Parts: sequence; C-alpha cells; structure tokens
Amino acid sequence: MAKLYFRYGAMNSGKTTALMQVAYNYEERGMNVLLMKPGIDTKGADLLVSRLGVTRKVDRLIGAEDDVVLCVKEALEEKPLHCILVDEAQFFTPQQIDGLFEIVLDLDIPVICYGLRTDFLMNGFPGSTRLLLLAHSIEELKTICRCGRKAVINGRKVNGKYVFSGEQVAIEDGSETTYESLCGQCYSRLREADRG
Repeated sequence: MAKLYFRYGAMNSGKTTALMQVAYNYEERGMNVLLMKPGIDTKGADLLVSRLGVTRKVDRLIGAEDDVVLCVKEALEEKPLHCILVDEAQFFTPQQIDGLFEIVLDLDIPVICYGLRTDFLMNGFPGSTRLLLLAHSIEELKTICRCGRKAVINGRKVNGKYVFSGEQVAIEDGSETTYESLCGQCYSRLREADRG
C-alpha cells in the first residue's frame, strides 16, 4: 500500500538534496517519478535548487488553483508513475494536500513531500499543517544552529537584519531576504534584542 510521507526540516537541512537523491534512486532502477513544486516558489523558476549547487527541472509547477489529482492523472497518460516527489510542500493549499492523500489512496502511488513545518514567526504553513494531520509517515531532517544546537526555527533576515514581522511568504532569491536556521534559544535572544 502506498503512503503519504512528510519530510520536514528547518532551512539548510538538505530537503531538496534528499528529494533529488530519492528521484535518482527510483530512476536508477528504471522507475518513473513525477517532480512537483508550487509556482509561488520562484527561486530557480522551474528548477529544484539545492544549496549544494545541484539543480533539476521539475515536471509540474503547481499554482494555487491547480488540481493536483488532475495533474497526476494527466502525467499518467504519458507514462506510469512509481513515486511523486513534492518540494516546498508547505506552499501547497490544504485542498492540494488532500488531493495528494487521495492520489495515495486511490491511485496507489507513494507521495513524498518535503518542506518547512513553520515560518519565521513559528506559525504553521497551511500545507504543512494539513500534512502533519494526514501523512502516514512524518520525518524530521535535522540541521544545526550557528551555536551548534539543533536548529528548529527559520530566522528571516532583511538586508542582513533579523525581522520578526511581515508576510508569511518571502522567497529567498539572493536579494535582500535570506533565512538562517536557528535553535530556540538563539531565536528567542534575537527576538528579545529586536524588541529592545
């Protein structure tokens, strides 16, 4: 029986790199994968971009209004699918996550989603929240904070300064917005310093 997997981690935990490794493993065995990412993730346009410098073209960019079940059924008309891999799954809508769950149950295709659990304010993303409720398997990919502790929070920087307000989604594209993985203690210390 196929399963819905959610593999989450803070920024820099190797999510996209792990996804590309899974794709490679399937393909090395002669199996077909479908790679999807949300269109809102403009970093790399239609490419998956690993911080290690590895890139790979996605098969489908998914808009907020797209029906993922229909997208998968269209892909199945081209070739059989052995696995669906989703990058930046936190940006999918709850309805799209429900669609991925439906694919697992009705089409018996495993779906492995990679993404963030929370934003820079420690609030859940709608897609991640739904995945935490529906996924058959949930796994944390770990990384470390600058102090050496386990990082669990994504600190947002604008022009090199940590910020603690703003829109939930701001894509890191090499411009003024960047992110750093932080442990709870470092995040709290930076937030307190920001409050003055």
